[in-house]
Amino acid sequence: MTSAEPRIAPGRLRQVGPFVWAFSRAAGRVARSEPPGVFLTLGRNRRLFWGWLHFAGRLMPGGRLPRRETELVILRVAASAGSEYEWTQHAGMGARAGLSQAELAALRDLTGEAEYPWPERDAMLLRVTDELLTEQDLSDDTWALMSGHLDERRCIELVMLVGHYRMLATALQTFRVRPDRPRSR
Repeated sequence: MTSAEPRIAPGRLRQVGPFVWAFSRAAGRVARSEPPGVFLTLGRNRRLFWGWLHFAGRLMPGGRLPRRETELVILRVAASAGSEYEWTQHAGMGARAGLSQAELAALRDLTGEAEYPWPERDAMLLRVTDELLTEQDLSDDTWALMSGHLDERRCIELVMLVGHYRMLATALQTFRVRPDRPRSR
């Protein structure tokens, strides 16, 4: 039996320090939610938190891939990993970045039953993401497809984006971080 209770509870001011605390509060206001559990949980290890946040911020929102594509990849990773936290965090961001409700539903459908007519570049992004998640590598054919659409820097970024969000999904699941509740007015 596996418990759904948090294994590491989101930290309070004393546990995360004033900077993580203030950052989490501000991020919650922007997201219109309670302070994000991902920040308050990872923030319990302040030294690791700031390095992770800098790295994560270079991928999203500061990456070279268009935001819609970044969210497409993140949501596919969240669906594949069964990460309710990541899905909840990014579904709204994906919609704001231009993903339709039909696209969101298709991203969550890993069986392929909901044949969605993805544009060529989106189909490439999903193929790369799915193959990295299942094989931890890309075939030469998939690499050729990806490098036909993306320059070298974006190829590196895409592979790192998939790996980062898979790692984060594992941490969130292991720590049992619950999705953030919407902010009460």
